[in-house]
Amino acid sequence: MIIQALAFYLFAAVTSAAAFLVITVRNPVHSVLFLILTFFNAAGLFILLGAEFLAMILVIVYVGAVAVLFLFVVMMLDIDFVELRQGFLNYLPMGGAIGFVLALELVLVLGANSAIAIPAGMATSPTPPMADVTNTEALGRILYTDYVYLFQTAGLVLLVAMIGAIVLTLRTREGVKRQNISQQVARTPALGMELKDVKPGQGL
Repeated sequence: MIIQALAFYLFAAVTSAAAFLVITVRNPVHSVLFLILTFFNAAGLFILLGAEFLAMILVIVYVGAVAVLFLFVVMMLDIDFVELRQGFLNYLPMGGAIGFVLALELVLVLGANSAIAIPAGMATSPTPPMADVTNTEALGRILYTDYVYLFQTAGLVLLVAMIGAIVLTLRTREGVKRQNISQQVARTPALGMELKDVKPGQGL
């Protein structure tokens, strides 16, 4: 029990410190690296709570895809972050109001959860209670039985969003060369080669 408490305080302290550094450091690459560190320590907290599926998803999806992709985008794009931060004070009142509303909602949610008496044994057990069933298997049974239509609908929404992003990215622009597979397949040697009769002492 003492080891679990020490691990909790360690993961929680590192998570809080890394999350604070994400929004305070000036270098965007360092910010992304601290974000990855935050995800890893949050996954450790989920493991301590017995939610191994959430920990796995947090590492695979957010660390392996989102954070690394964002790091590549930051490193590849030449973004002037100093110019972006110049208008920070103009958006401060609106951002503060939105932050206040979100904080109020969190307080209401935490207050409602604390008001509901939940037995200690149900906090880490699968829902519904099943004998010899892990959290991952119980979650899979619930998703693919009771909420299968909602789960498939969420997948369709993500598919539409992905197609929309691809369509917006692949729009035709003037002066930009793009690959045309049909023209490449239909290309003949006559179109690909041109013979030049170069006379002696002369160039092309």
